[in-house]
Amino acid sequence: MGVTMLARLHSDHKHIAILLKLLNNKQERLEKGEVVNFNLIRDVVEYMQSYAEHSHHPLEDLINDFYSQAYPAEMLDRKLAQEHETLSENSSQLMATLNLILSDVPVQIEQLNQTIKDYVSMQKAHMLYEEEVIFPMWQQGFSEQDWQVLNAKCQERLISDPLFSDDDNLVFEELREYIAKAEE
Repeated sequence: MGVTMLARLHSDHKHIAILLKLLNNKQERLEKGEVVNFNLIRDVVEYMQSYAEHSHHPLEDLINDFYSQAYPAEMLDRKLAQEHETLSENSSQLMATLNLILSDVPVQIEQLNQTIKDYVSMQKAHMLYEEEVIFPMWQQGFSEQDWQVLNAKCQERLISDPLFSDDDNLVFEELREYIAKAEE
């Protein structure tokens, strides 16, 4: 059960890494003064807001809170939850800037470029922290019974990934097609 939950979180991270690579590529093109598809960038950020921030991160927070209650002697800091809050604020700021651009409001491209660069860097560092510190701690610390209890608690947070699942969700169709072409 725990392996399944962690496997899902690892899988989410692999998908997020694909999108961060795409954002990084767009940021580098912006830096060179090349034309980029701002709608595609907005779609990536919208995905991060709709899936990562509303399902993936709350799931991690729920598991981490459970861990803190089950093993209070470990005195976990609030770094994980704080990073999730900061990432949410940064994606909102990035989305606001993209919406200005898409509404033809003049925005300094240098500002957008730096905002994307900071966002990608922060997301990568956050996932690395989870993969190297948080996930191994959970894997070692939780019993199979803990995972069973957690699985039941997590069910309401588990939503189908709107971009990387096999359902017929058309919300991110343009982004899905772009990723498929990029992998060819």
